[in-house]
Amino acid sequence: MVDITINGLPCKAREGITILTAAKEAGFTIPTLCFLEGTTPQGACRACVVEVEGFAALAASCSTPVNNGMVIHTNTKRVRNARRDVVELMLSEHSGDCQTCVRSTDCELLTLAQNLGIRNISFTGESLKNTIDSSTPALSRDPGKCIKCRRCVTICHDIQHVGAISAQFRGYDTVIGPAFSRPMDSVACVQCGQCAAVCPTGSITEITHIEAVWKAIDDPARHVVVQTAPAIRAALGECFGYEPGTLVTGKMVTALREIGFDAVFDTNFTADLTIIEEGSELLKRLEDALVHGKEVALPQYTSCSPGWIKYAEYFHPEILPNISSCKSPQQMFGALAKTYYAQKIGVDPADMTVVSIMPCTAKKFEAQRPEMNSSGYQDVDYVLTTRELGDMIKMAGIDFLSLPDQKMDAPFGISTGAADIFANTGGVMEAALRTVYALVTGRILPAEGLHIKPLAGLEGIKTAEVTLTDTVDRWRFLEGVTARVAVAHGLGNASELIERIKETGEVFHFIEVMTCPGGCIGGGGQPRFTTDDVRRARIDAIYREDEGRELRQSHDNPYITQIYEEFLKSPLGEKSHHLLHTTYEERETVEML
Repeated sequence: MVDITINGLPCKAREGITILTAAKEAGFTIPTLCFLEGTTPQGACRACVVEVEGFAALAASCSTPVNNGMVIHTNTKRVRNARRDVVELMLSEHSGDCQTCVRSTDCELLTLAQNLGIRNISFTGESLKNTIDSSTPALSRDPGKCIKCRRCVTICHDIQHVGAISAQFRGYDTVIGPAFSRPMDSVACVQCGQCAAVCPTGSITEITHIEAVWKAIDDPARHVVVQTAPAIRAALGECFGYEPGTLVTGKMVTALREIGFDAVFDTNFTADLTIIEEGSELLKRLEDALVHGKEVALPQYTSCSPGWIKYAEYFHPEILPNISSCKSPQQMFGALAKTYYAQKIGVDPADMTVVSIMPCTAKKFEAQRPEMNSSGYQDVDYVLTTRELGDMIKMAGIDFLSLPDQKMDAPFGISTGAADIFANTGGVMEAALRTVYALVTGRILPAEGLHIKPLAGLEGIKTAEVTLTDTVDRWRFLEGVTARVAVAHGLGNASELIERIKETGEVFHFIEVMTCPGGCIGGGGQPRFTTDDVRRARIDAIYREDEGRELRQSHDNPYITQIYEEFLKSPLGEKSHHLLHTTYEERETVEML
């Protein structure tokens, strides 16, 4: 620890931390624009400058470490004037349309300008043209609103290891975007939306489906159903002032009914179904390898995260045979809604619209993949992010805080706690192990509260072992086998794990990969701003939802049993294979000339 003084207050600070961190821990707020938690500070925007006694120039607090005896001032006239100048310069070349911008209520640049008391802009500058790039299904870029903070570059390169966008040229001519000013659909972008999640302005946003959904709801000839992903219930409340991690499941259901959806369902139902199909697929691979001596692709990787799938198609096509053939829960739901459900209620699937509420912008891309039409139609028609649902509720004039709790509709509204934890990093793996262990041994997974502790938390790569003992006759060949599993969240961690396996030959049987840091609770479509503290709060809420369930194992869901008896017949069967499974192919990355 070192002794420092901030604004006249003596403080203790951990040696080596930055002034920004020390000030935050001491209760002082310093504004930032380029700073991104967990990444190397850039000191690029200069909004966080402070005055340090003995320093000739103002210091960027995000990149300056504390030293013993340092005397820091965060609010002198010199500091305030410097911050105002920086922000005014940004505003002078910012092509903002604050009256109609989707970020007008949560724009960090606008908030900072207001907090600094900026009422007039002293500088005049040439603004970039608003040449909007909406070439991809999920994301839209408006360079005119870019303040060149480089947060998007940092998360795309350092966290996700994708590198779809970068800083080009110098000075005023600097441009943030794909190389050679290419459109986004011509580069290896996985549509994860983490860039949109960290962008402080409206420069990168999701492509909205709100008006298309309203049009479907307002059409009396259409039967419009909605599914909600598990991560939504722990984050939607933030759009209405609730603390991160507040569960609003019942209010969300009520709001969706008041918006006008004909049926409100839960993606959790098909998350349970995914566990049955994916677990059966893993057991079949193990049987083929251990009993029949076949060459099979192991480890098996999960397939429910579309950004991860596209990343593998671009950067690791060699492991595509290892990825589970199961569609994601979103796409399984769409296929069943327009077949099984349509038949049950007597609705022509041509007259049905399936809407998804997802924490993930890549789900917009996934819904439009050409292979996602096994119902004979596009299985999922529109995808809304958590943020978009929050906007729709406000557009409808619904007082969310005063809504009563309601339950989802049957049959696709019934699910287990295992499906809830799909939202968290490690959750899909834990849910799968609960069912696989029970199928193989006939007993409940011997874990504290059914939670496999090594798979929880925000460590980038996590591993665990589960030994299968006292197996039932059908699975006797697995007697004594120790299943080794791994979990990675954030695509950079996934790539590191893949390379580690290649280099060391380390053996795993099953690997979960989530595109976004923290899993779906940290998705690119969740309410901003998602820090690790916010991730932990949402994760804890999802575990509480799971622990409060009467049924906590996917195979215990009675409606899963019913859908197999009435329609699918058996896991990995002919109808399941047609509706619930798919394959993926290598994508070519762009050659930069």
